[in-house]
Amino acid sequence: MTAKFEYLLRLGDNCLVLSQQLSSWCGHGPALEEDLALTNTALDLLGQARLWLSYAGEVEGSRRDEDALAYHRDANQFRNLLILEQPNGHYGNTIARQFLFDVWHQQLLASLCSSSDIRIAEIAQKSVKEVRYHVERSAGLMVALGDGTALSHERMQGAIDKLWPFAHEWFESDAVDAQCTANGLCPAAASLADHWQASVKAVLDRATLTMPAYTGHQKGGKRGLHTEHLSHLLAPMQVLQRTHVGAQW
Repeated sequence: MTAKFEYLLRLGDNCLVLSQQLSSWCGHGPALEEDLALTNTALDLLGQARLWLSYAGEVEGSRRDEDALAYHRDANQFRNLLILEQPNGHYGNTIARQFLFDVWHQQLLASLCSSSDIRIAEIAQKSVKEVRYHVERSAGLMVALGDGTALSHERMQGAIDKLWPFAHEWFESDAVDAQCTANGLCPAAASLADHWQASVKAVLDRATLTMPAYTGHQKGGKRGLHTEHLSHLLAPMQVLQRTHVGAQW
């Protein structure tokens, strides 16, 4: 597989997996407004996943479209970041995960707007407009919950502490990242780290939450090495298409 195909899979799988995670909150949000907002975020991410995976299928040249890539790959063939497959948990866990990802996602997309690949740049330019809202919303909720009641503060700090070991995989570079960066397709993975750290810390300070110390991070998702959670997440998403192969509406 080419480096470009692998990189596009990573972009698409991140959006697809997180969209699936958020969609499970539909009808179960803590308030009607939150229920609708989180569902809209899931739909934004699903739309982005379709664009990335459609382009990945074209680059691969094996006649696999967005549906084939979404529904007919096993967990070890997915390239999403490990943080995105971690269980939703309580609402604070979901918001903390969303916030940490949103800040990185916005910075990545802003850089991809200048990609040497016109198609990547066009998808990024469309997507970054949606993700600006995602950051605004998740950051606002971090502050509201972190600087809220004693219980909400405790839960949000616990959520950040729990997710922190997964929150640095996106800065790790491998051969795929290096080749795509060399070709001008994407920024160097580590180049986003300082801005992400500063942006996250600014919001955590406002939320009266403590940024955990870095003691290493979990990795492997970008290479298809996942936690047990991903298979459980993919099963309900893929079961219909795998049971009725080739079925159409």
